[in-house]
Order: sequence, then C-alpha cells, then structure tokens
Amino acid sequence: MIEPTLDSLRTFLHLLAASVWVGGQVVLGGLVPRVRKTNPEALKTIANGFARVAWPAFAVSVVTGMWAVLDIDMSAMDTSYHVTFGIKITFVAVAGLAAAAHANTKSKVVLALGGAIGLLGSLAALYAGVLLGAST
Repeated sequence: MIEPTLDSLRTFLHLLAASVWVGGQVVLGGLVPRVRKTNPEALKTIANGFARVAWPAFAVSVVTGMWAVLDIDMSAMDTSYHVTFGIKITFVAVAGLAAAAHANTKSKVVLALGGAIGLLGSLAALYAGVLLGAST
C-alpha cells in the first residue's frame, strides 16, 4: 500500500469538503423544485439541514486550500498556473458570496440568482482545481 502522508490527508479533506459543498448544491438543485410543489413547508427544514453540513464543508475546503498554497512553491509555477489559481480563487469567492446572499434573503430574485450563481461558481472553482491538480 502507498504510505499515507499529511499531503494525502489534506488533499482527501479538501476533495471531501468540495464534494459535499458542490454535490449538495447539485442534489438540492434537483430536489427543491419537486419539494416546492409537493411539500413547500419542508424547504426551510431541508435548507437548514444542508447549511449545517455545507458551510463547515466550505470552510474546510478554504482552510485546506490555503494549507495547500503554503506547501506549494508558487515561485516555481508558470504563469498559466498563477492565472488558473487566480481564476479559482475568484470563483470560490463568487460562490461563497452568492450562496451567502441566497441563504440570507427573502427576495425571490436573490434566492434564484444566489443559488444559480453559487452553483455555477462552485462548479467553475471545482474544475479550476482539477486543472491545477493535473498540472502539478
């Protein structure tokens, strides 16, 4: 067996947290329209349950991401790596801000836009992370 390392643990935690954050949004995107039609009063309970898991996962992904940056020699990376990294950080920020707006509003427009932008930002950040991981 390959020997586990602190790097592999950090990567595992980062991927697990990102999977919970992004995967949960995808699942809710499919679930919410159906629940809204059949049991609209349950939406608040479902959203609160997701938030109790999703926001800590978001925090873990941010912390493990910062930890990874501290372990990488960024000066050894080429310009394309830095550009992709900047794009990823931008999408993480957009996703977090949009999801926070979505979670803290009563406006139907902000709910819809926050949810959609949060998911798209999360998916883009995830893909940028894949690109970064594949280049090292």
